[in-house]
Amino acid sequence: MMGPVLAACLLIILSTAWISQANEALCKKDGGVCSCNNNKNSVDCSYKKLTAIPSNIPADTENLKLDYNKLSSLPPKAFHSLSKLTLLSLQGNKLPTLPAGVFDHLVALDILGLNNNKLKSLPPRVFDSLTKLTYLSLQINQLRSVPNRAFDSLSNIKTLRLDTNPWDCTCNGIIYMAKWLKKKADEGLGGVDTAGCEKGGKAVLEITEKDAASDCVSPNTTTAIPIGTMTPASVIYDDIHEIKVPQENFQKFLGYQEPDHLPTQPQCLMSISGYLGLMMSLMLTSAAILYVFHFLKKA
Repeated sequence: MMGPVLAACLLIILSTAWISQANEALCKKDGGVCSCNNNKNSVDCSYKKLTAIPSNIPADTENLKLDYNKLSSLPPKAFHSLSKLTLLSLQGNKLPTLPAGVFDHLVALDILGLNNNKLKSLPPRVFDSLTKLTYLSLQINQLRSVPNRAFDSLSNIKTLRLDTNPWDCTCNGIIYMAKWLKKKADEGLGGVDTAGCEKGGKAVLEITEKDAASDCVSPNTTTAIPIGTMTPASVIYDDIHEIKVPQENFQKFLGYQEPDHLPTQPQCLMSISGYLGLMMSLMLTSAAILYVFHFLKKA
């Protein structure tokens, strides 16, 4: 009777190994492309030429680095399963904008790095859930203004980097930001004086309503398609209604992917490695099942 017991134990061990293989293929030691430190709940996927965020990042991850990849867009729910994140770094990618609600579940986030991207605009209320954020970097982008009340929820912010953006101080869309920065400068917030106007040499916090009298409309943005005219393919974005989307990204917004979104070599190798590992696990599991049935039949 020991034979079936041993076989059952073997089956349990193999099944556990199979599940572990499927869950940990993200990390280098299991054939993935990212470096993982389980003791610190840290995942580093920097400098991997990634065109998409890995889908199997553990839910208990606290530090996630995706720096200097080739990310040109983010799914609206990219980080919704990672509510324990305290650090998220996306610097050095190719992001022209952010989807609405992308940070909504990151209520524990302390540090957010968005510098060295191609951000031309921010969606309304994008930082509303980040009430614990102490450090935000938006420098070295292409921002000309921020939406009204964009920073209002950042009640614990200690450092805000805004330099090296072409802030447009001639349009009244900059007034909210100028008043907010002036108020925070008086409160001692670091980095508020790093935002300089594209023209005129002034700091944004010095701008008055008289300086920014023009009622400008950015040529880079347009109103999203009204809900009543949405195509069936766009229904998957049911939590996005009247956000502003850069004109050149409408194709990506509707699901089109350009050739540079093809899987990279490390991603392909990771997929092949994971596939072979799963096939081997399935073969061993099948053998264990046959072994169990064999002893049960003899018994």
